[in-house]
Amino acid sequence: MTLKEAKQQFLEYLEIERGRSVKTIENYDRYLTRFFEFSKVTDPGKIKEEQVREFRLWLNRQPGTKQGNRTEPMKRRTQNYYLIALRAFLKYMRKRGIASLSPERIELAKVPERSLDLISSQELDRLLNAPDTTTLVGLRDRAILELLFSTGLRISELCALSIDDVDLTRDEFSVRGKGDKIRVVFLSSEAKEAISKYLKARKDMNDALFVQYGKNSKAAKDLRLSPRAVQRSLKTYAAKAGITRKVTPHVIRHSFATDLLSNGADLRSVQALLGHANIGTTQVYTHVTDSHLREVHKRFHSKKK
Repeated sequence: MTLKEAKQQFLEYLEIERGRSVKTIENYDRYLTRFFEFSKVTDPGKIKEEQVREFRLWLNRQPGTKQGNRTEPMKRRTQNYYLIALRAFLKYMRKRGIASLSPERIELAKVPERSLDLISSQELDRLLNAPDTTTLVGLRDRAILELLFSTGLRISELCALSIDDVDLTRDEFSVRGKGDKIRVVFLSSEAKEAISKYLKARKDMNDALFVQYGKNSKAAKDLRLSPRAVQRSLKTYAAKAGITRKVTPHVIRHSFATDLLSNGADLRSVQALLGHANIGTTQVYTHVTDSHLREVHKRFHSKKK
C-alpha cells in the first residue's frame, strides 16, 4: 500500500466509521501531508522515530502568531495537533496490520494551562445591544448574539442551523455537535424574542436560520452565513461597544459557561450543555468562578495593621 492510499483510507475511516466532521478531516489531511512532505517518506511502514523528532524540531521553529512587531514561534498546542493526527494515523496502520512506528512512541508536548479570554458582564451587555435593530442585518446579528449566549453553541453549530431546527414554541432544541453527537440546548426568553423578530422581518425563502445580506449575497450560491462572517461582525460590534480585548464567538461561549458556574450550576451539567466529551475540558472554567476561594482569600489573607 502506498502512502497516498494509506492516508486516503485513513481519512475515509475518520469520516465514515468515526463520524468526524469535514473540517476535522481537512485538518488531519493538512497535518499529515505536511509531515509526509517534510520527512519525504513514501511508505507508511518506513516512518521512523528520528523523522518525527526532526519534524518536531522543525515545527518548534516555525513562525506562529504576531505580537506587535515580533512573531512568536508556533504554539505548543498547535504543534500537538500535528502529532495527534500522526498518532491517529499510526494507530490506524496498526489496526490494519501494517507494521510502522508505534503510536505510543509519540509523546505530546507539555502545554501551559489554557487561559480564558473573558469579557465582563457589563461588556457583554453592551455587546448584546450593539446591533442596530432597526435594520434587518441588525435584527439578525442581535439574534445571533442572544442565541450564542443563551446556548453556548460553537460557531460551526450555529451557522449550520436551519429554521426548522429551532422551534420557538419550546424552550429547547437539539443540536448536532463534534463527533456527530447530539445534545439539547435551551433558549432564553431574550433569545426567543430576538430570533422571532428577525424571522418576521425576513422576506427570503432560504431554509438557513442565519443568511447573509449585502452586495456579495446576490452572487453567492449559498446564502447561509459563514463562521468567518460572524467573526467579522463580532469584531465590529466589540469595537462599537468599546471593548478593547478580542471578542470571538468562543468568548461568548466562555461567558455562557462561567455565567452558569458563577450562579451555582454543577460541572457535569455545564459539561453536557457545552457538549464536552471530557470533563477535564470543562474544568478550565472553574478557576475563574470559584467564589469560595475568593472569599477565603478576602477573610484570611494577612492585612497591614
